Amino acid sequence: MLIDQIPIGKFSFMTRLSRKALRLYDRKGLLVPEIKDSFTGYRYYTVPQIEQGMKIKTFTFLGFSLEEISMLLDAESKGNSEFIETCFRKRLEEVRLEAVQLQRIESILQGACKHSGKVMEIFKMSVTEPVIKEIPELRVLSKREKGTFVVTIGKLINEICACVSSPENQRNRVKTTGPIMFLCHDEEYKETGADIEITLPVSGRVSVEDPKLEIKTLPAMKAISVIYRGPYHEVEVAYNRIFSFAEENNLETILPSRELYFNDPAEVPEEELMTEVQVQFRER
Repeated sequence: MLIDQIPIGKFSFMTRLSRKALRLYDRKGLLVPEIKDSFTGYRYYTVPQIEQGMKIKTFTFLGFSLEEISMLLDAESKGNSEFIETCFRKRLEEVRLEAVQLQRIESILQGACKHSGKVMEIFKMSVTEPVIKEIPELRVLSKREKGTFVVTIGKLINEICACVSSPENQRNRVKTTGPIMFLCHDEEYKETGADIEITLPVSGRVSVEDPKLEIKTLPAMKAISVIYRGPYHEVEVAYNRIFSFAEENNLETILPSRELYFNDPAEVPEEELMTEVQVQFRER
């Protein structure tokens, strides 16, 4: 055996990759041994392949699939840094969403530990009875994008608030005249690529530099409204109440729906968050 021929066992020790993983990477073409003994079936790697093994291990740790790792390695070999950066940014957005979901799970489990024997108490939500409201037209600062709910809604809220609080708009005495609103334009729930619009009612002469920000007037409407108290990720209970009310009263709901946020999740516990859900309707 030549000095740079590394048996699979030793290569596994050097890279901290299991034999099972190495055989899988071999089948997938990600890390193919330089030499396979046709008589014994033994696999032998070389020193340069250690670096390749470490790259695969790192990509796996970061949560990339084997298919994605194959594309990343191929892009690296071709010097396609733009593709690699795009993959990293996409994975970063996914990780941020996963982190929020894990925090929610942690919060629920902590509540369950505190309410031993009364576990279902932590799932109780507070939703008012539906009422029909006449909503006047509203002059708003608006921005609309497609993305994931948690990341995109937070991003757009920050951008709109930064615009209102800019030195020029403060000199112009621009004021907010209502709570931040989320307008949902999709007919079905989407994990990614959701059509999201964030608006903030304002008064005064607003200066806007971002071309995607606009001043517009939301039309007056008649809506079914409920007030919901609880975590944002459980707001569907409010929609269920509204849609049940609409069905019972032979009303047809119309998009976009509106969610009005009355307090700041950075300032109050999520179980105390207050949201008004408004859904426009017409009689069938």
